[in-house]
Amino acid sequence: MTLHQQAERRRVFVRGIVQGVGFRPFVYGLATELGLSGQVTNTGEGVLAEVEGSATALEAFCRRIGADAPPLAQVAAVAQESMAATGGTGFAIVASRVTGAVRTLIPPDTATCADCLAELADPGDRRHRHPFITCTNCGPRFTIITALPYDRAATTMAGFAMCAQCAAEYTDPRDRRFHAQPISCHACGPRLTLIRPGRAARTGPGVIERARRLLAAGAILAVKGIGGYHLACDAANPVTVARLRRRKNRGDKPFALLARSAAELDELVELDQTESELLAGPQRPIVLLRRRPGPSALAEAVAPRSADLGVMLPYSPLHHLLLGLPGDAPGPELLVLTSANLAGEPIVTDDGEARSRLAPLVDGWLTHDRPIQVPLDDSVVRVVDGEVLPLRRSRGWAPLPVRLPLPVRPVLAVGGDLKNTFALARGERAWLSGHIGDMDDLATLRAFDRAVAHLAAVTGVAPELLVADRHPGYRSAQQAARAAHGRPLVRVQHHHAHVAAAMAEHGLDGSAPVIGVAFDGTGYGEDGAIWGGEVLLADYDGFRRLAHLRYAPLPGGDAAVARPYRMALAQLHAAGLPWDADLPCVRACPEAEQRVLEQQLARSLNCVPTSSMGRLFDAVAALAGLCQRAHYEAQAALELEAAAVAHGPAEPYAFGVRRVDYSSDPMLIADPAPVLAAVLADLRGGGSAALIAARFHAGVAALVRVLCAAARARHGVDRVALTGGVFANAVLSSACARGLREDGFTVLRHRRVPPNDGGLALGQLIIAARAAG
Repeated sequence: MTLHQQAERRRVFVRGIVQGVGFRPFVYGLATELGLSGQVTNTGEGVLAEVEGSATALEAFCRRIGADAPPLAQVAAVAQESMAATGGTGFAIVASRVTGAVRTLIPPDTATCADCLAELADPGDRRHRHPFITCTNCGPRFTIITALPYDRAATTMAGFAMCAQCAAEYTDPRDRRFHAQPISCHACGPRLTLIRPGRAARTGPGVIERARRLLAAGAILAVKGIGGYHLACDAANPVTVARLRRRKNRGDKPFALLARSAAELDELVELDQTESELLAGPQRPIVLLRRRPGPSALAEAVAPRSADLGVMLPYSPLHHLLLGLPGDAPGPELLVLTSANLAGEPIVTDDGEARSRLAPLVDGWLTHDRPIQVPLDDSVVRVVDGEVLPLRRSRGWAPLPVRLPLPVRPVLAVGGDLKNTFALARGERAWLSGHIGDMDDLATLRAFDRAVAHLAAVTGVAPELLVADRHPGYRSAQQAARAAHGRPLVRVQHHHAHVAAAMAEHGLDGSAPVIGVAFDGTGYGEDGAIWGGEVLLADYDGFRRLAHLRYAPLPGGDAAVARPYRMALAQLHAAGLPWDADLPCVRACPEAEQRVLEQQLARSLNCVPTSSMGRLFDAVAALAGLCQRAHYEAQAALELEAAAVAHGPAEPYAFGVRRVDYSSDPMLIADPAPVLAAVLADLRGGGSAALIAARFHAGVAALVRVLCAAARARHGVDRVALTGGVFANAVLSSACARGLREDGFTVLRHRRVPPNDGGLALGQLIIAARAAG
């Protein structure tokens, strides 16, 4: 039998994250190593290889194509089928082809790899100090993709012709940059430009050194990154940080920090192994870390009255260069690096918009000529009890899909109005967008529409169904209604969606209900009230409300959110407790406003009832004298948590719990009146704000145990999902989980999507898909 007669040929199809991660070069190298002939190409659904050779070599190829895949690849499935042998020789990478629907998975942007960093710092390398150094194992992906398959022509690098040396590397199968689509160098671009008002723009060598000197001298710069512009300044300069805070109208909201390495954070924060791995991992999120007590070189205005510092390490070569390479002239060791936008608005990506909108905020622009296709904020995470808790799922994770426990028809879930994130889903995958922002201005609505169109194009999901929150005033729901065009639009209750999101990310199929503890600031209830302190018995098909926080008036709606002292006075009124003049919240409220508020509460004028746990946190923070005016979302609750951290464990306050029968369905009402009375007693007994904060956190955790025990006794359910924005609070989340586990419950906490409204769309889509059949 001849060698040609012994040869076999197979078509091998690979699905997953296999484009933009060096998969075709990997296949080329694997086939060559095994002595196989054939070809490999990208398609709209993944990577397709045809390989020919001995049966032994083919078996090894099919086994190793998944097991030995490149670092950034995620192989979801490998399928193979026999073909007629052709007798060909050699192996080739051929042009991409698209027929039918696009179904491949898009890789996220990843931090600069160690090999590229070594070249960046090597004076003998031709990419020494190149701000856009990248290879098949690192760099921008999702933010530069304009279409699929993933080839250079379908990215924002299409306008940069490769120089001869880059082209040689790109076509050399032995090179690390073989078919690396963002490949570039000093010769072929992109290029940095430094712009300062009243001066000629500078491009080319020396630009970063000048920018670093400006930062060291106290300047605020707009820096164009991978997913948008950031505002940067020296984090140790109190005058500059205060100026940035005033210019951005930031209030007291903490700024994120950029540090060269974890070692430089030792004096600032406590850092465990999980946090260190997160900081240095390929996603490079902002990680919330507990501050060490005592003075530091950091400007106080970076994160006033915060128990945490949000820190990230460099994820782009530009970041490394801004902080300085070994031997560079000294510059700032820590930079404030915050999204270049006003509060709640989308991050700025367009160069012209950056020049106009950011002009009042900055002293200059460090920009470049590579367009940003997809705006993408930095992700934010924290570690609770050794486990990762995402607070904003964006760069580094978007648009990685979340696997669903049940298949769904093609659907678009538009999320909520705060911290908006939408999701597209089909089959057993849901693609969540990056962070969009708060849906309260035209710029964010337009950004939402553009992001939906782009994600639909690159995932190939054509929604047959749309889903939104039940709140009648939500702009996200209005956007969905306008976009429906005859397609069904399903409305899902806010807290049901929160619970369903936790269930879905834990792989529950919905055949058994869970006890859902959904604590947040605002969610439209089925009775028209503002819910937010809920205990639900829920599956994907529906829910029952088992318990909730006692209703209190929300005087003036948003006015009470912005002025926690109003919420404190409303809670005192609901509890029948007097507004004594010595209380911090009473002192904070002007006399004229007090008189109006008394009338408003007495007559229930513009006072929507609320069961919100988030608003109760605000009230207690104001009662304790910690925060009377909130300049950013959840400020009062964050300062209350910081005070609890400073104090440590304490005896819990006790809520009152009573049973109310609605028809044949009993409801437990958690009454905070005894808690408020105890807070007043501690205040008058000289108790500190930290003591009050610690006792309140312990009291809420004890309440959760009581309500879940009652739910289990009545319904026989022993699985609890902790969800909603209040459970971003590490002190509360840890105490609740610990107590519930001691009581024999299985506890579900968020690990893949945020507990806040950033995870809402995941729950919406799986509920709506079930409801619509």
